[in-house]
Amino acid sequence: MTGADALVMPWVLVACSVLLGLAALGAIVRMVKGPALLDRVLASDVLLVVLSGALMVDMAANRHTNHVALIVGITLIGFVGSVTVARFVQDRRPR
Repeated sequence: MTGADALVMPWVLVACSVLLGLAALGAIVRMVKGPALLDRVLASDVLLVVLSGALMVDMAANRHTNHVALIVGITLIGFVGSVTVARFVQDRRPR
């Protein structure tokens, strides 16, 4: 990095870290307070997305692609978990 990139990149990393931290904090609060099971599941999905975003920021900052398989795994776990809980809740509803 040279020139303006070297001056801007640390500020961008700080901004991304703060925003991801606030999003994670909001998701954790929703997981604890959430009145319904679906609220907690949605909050866990958001937390997994925040974790994936943090890994992507790390890859962009350090210019590597070591975490790509981990990100794919995290997103697959989140998707399968959401679908499983949605089907579970759907089966429990009275007809």
